[in-house]
This record gives sequence, structure tokens and C-alpha cells, in this order.
Amino acid sequence: MTLFSLIRSDYRKYKKYGAHGIVIILLTQGFWAQFQYRIAHFFFRNVKIQPFRILVMLPMYFWQKSIEIITGISIPASAQIGHSFYIAHFGGIILNSNTKIGNNCNISQGVTIGVSGLGDKRGVPVIGNNVYIGANAVLAGKISVGDNALVGACSLVSSDVPENGVVMGVPATLVSSKSSKGYI
Repeated sequence: MTLFSLIRSDYRKYKKYGAHGIVIILLTQGFWAQFQYRIAHFFFRNVKIQPFRILVMLPMYFWQKSIEIITGISIPASAQIGHSFYIAHFGGIILNSNTKIGNNCNISQGVTIGVSGLGDKRGVPVIGNNVYIGANAVLAGKISVGDNALVGACSLVSSDVPENGVVMGVPATLVSSKSSKGYI
């Protein structure tokens, strides 16, 4: 997808949840963070020649930091996020620079996706398509979260989540296979 089609898909996702266009652009912090991420990621992926890369990425880094300070949402340019991404509420959202998130995913406030583990178990989660991650959830380590999965609020996910799985708790355990249908 092109940069503009990705931004458009994110915008449409916000519209789906009932926000007015002006409100999304001017008052929705999650959209601000995504918009900045989409542009920074475009340049991160496409500008490889030095010193142009430094000249382009330095302002992107400062823009990302200012968005992080204003919104409490940290999405590094090197993260990989699919289309139709939605941040339900702003604040306390931290994504590792190696994060991979599939298409059509929703995350809530307070979510951390980070590195953890030892040896060959050290790594960052890979999130599938159509995944819902509830408020204050932590996903850490070299794990995969299957398509259509749901991570409950305040859960600590440190092991794989199967496709259509619903996990909750500390540590998160599989409680159902009803998927994220109705939450996305």
C-alpha cells in the first residue's frame, strides 16, 4: 500500500467508530501519532542514501519525540504496522522499534509491546491481523499473537497466543476461542 492509502485506511477506521473528520484530524491524539509514524516509516523505509537519510530522519525523530511527549504514544519509525490501525485512547502506549503488527488491529491505552527473554527466547512479539489488545496489557518476548486474537485488559502475555484465542490474566492464559469478533 502507498503512504496515502495507509493514512486513508487509518482515517477510515477512526470514522468507523463515529468520530467526525475535523475531530479526528485536530483532536485525536492516536491519529496524530499514527500519522507521524506513517510518514516517518515511509522515509525510514525509502531513504537509504547517506547523508540524505540523516537529513530526513533527524526531523522525523524530533517530530516523533514531540508527539510522544504530547500524547504519551511512542511508535518508532522502524516498527512495522499494517493498514487500518486504531488506537482507542491515548496515553502510555509504548511500542518497541522491532514491533510487527498486522492489518486491522486495535490497541487501547497503556499497552506496552516490548523486548524480553534470554538467549534465543529474547525478542519482540509479532502481532497478527484483526487483533484487539485491551487497556494496560503488556506483550513481551519472542512470541506470536495469532490472527483474530483478543488480549484482555491488564494481561501479561509472554507466550504464544493461538489464532482466535482470547487470553487474560497475569500471566495470560487462554480462556476462550471466541476471537476478537465484535471488538474490531
